[in-house]
Amino acid sequence: MSDVVASRRAALVVAAAGFFLLTPLHAHAQWWKRAPVDFEECADAAEKAANKTEKTAALADCNAKFAGRRKPGGGYSYYDFLQDRTFDIAGPNPTPEEQKRIDESYTAYLANQRRSNEAAQVAARQQREQREQQEQQARQQQVALRTEVERVPVPVERPKVQQSVSPRPKGPPCTKGSFSCEWPRLSESLSDLKKLFTPAPSKPAKKG
Repeated sequence: MSDVVASRRAALVVAAAGFFLLTPLHAHAQWWKRAPVDFEECADAAEKAANKTEKTAALADCNAKFAGRRKPGGGYSYYDFLQDRTFDIAGPNPTPEEQKRIDESYTAYLANQRRSNEAAQVAARQQREQREQQEQQARQQQVALRTEVERVPVPVERPKVQQSVSPRPKGPPCTKGSFSCEWPRLSESLSDLKKLFTPAPSKPAKKG
């Protein structure tokens, strides 16, 4: 904690010294008749400076002499720019006890900032790991699906079945001795007899 407080006070000293480095040295003479009791009284007197250069130097001197600012309801407040926070103080400047409380608050502020940064880093790492796991699972599912598709056999086309021509249905059996049953046989016999009695046509004689 001592190192933190020392660095903090060094930063405050550097900030206060910056006001003096921006103004000429001759402007830091006692420009008031009565020493002001707080920043507001000091700033009112600085407004009465002879020129702009002396006014700027006077206001810088006020900032260096008084850390607190008046509160509308009474008392003073101190703004610590290192932790962006305002503290209530009794007088125009923090007492040693009040300064100790401010320094302790700054130490806690740094610890909270460190924990917040670590938590943010852990959350970011977890999100990154979760995203990588999801991507890996998606790749595994794609490989498994592709393997399953490759295992399914390709259906073979069924051969075409030739349709057989069914024979024409036969008519009902004829009754023996009936005309419809005997006529086909008689017709064949008559054709044979006709061939026997019909002479074959003679061939024409060849001319010598």
